[in-house]
Amino acid sequence: MQHQLAVYARRAEQTRLGGLGQARNSMDRAAYLLLNRLDQEGPMGVKALAAGMGIDSSTVTRQVAPLVESGLVKRTSHPEDGRAVVLQLSPRGEARLEEVRSSRRNLMQLITKDWTEEERGTFCKLLTRFNNAMLELNPSSLAQPPGSGS
Repeated sequence: MQHQLAVYARRAEQTRLGGLGQARNSMDRAAYLLLNRLDQEGPMGVKALAAGMGIDSSTVTRQVAPLVESGLVKRTSHPEDGRAVVLQLSPRGEARLEEVRSSRRNLMQLITKDWTEEERGTFCKLLTRFNNAMLELNPSSLAQPPGSGS
């Protein structure tokens, strides 16, 4: 399994799994994940966005800056606390995200063209389970060999 994950990581980076057509390689992974989270969960502050993605606020701040500059994300006042700032997808960001999603869907359909719907569903379910297990893993346990204790 480890070998196949390493091969996958290399191939994903080589192709960047950016999709097909004009949208290919047009949005990096960090931008896609940030825009997708804002689309799925709505406007939120940097801290909430960082917590939901499992990264620190300074990383989100750095990653969001070019998205704001390019007009894909806008900063607005929090609806309940006007002093707080929330990040929100702009209409341009929504359109751009859908363009990239469509391109990536087309790529996934091409890659799995010989798969049944059941195989696609099983793969998605297992990959989601795998990603969730990685998220739940205590990062400090990765620094020590198994059985070494503290």
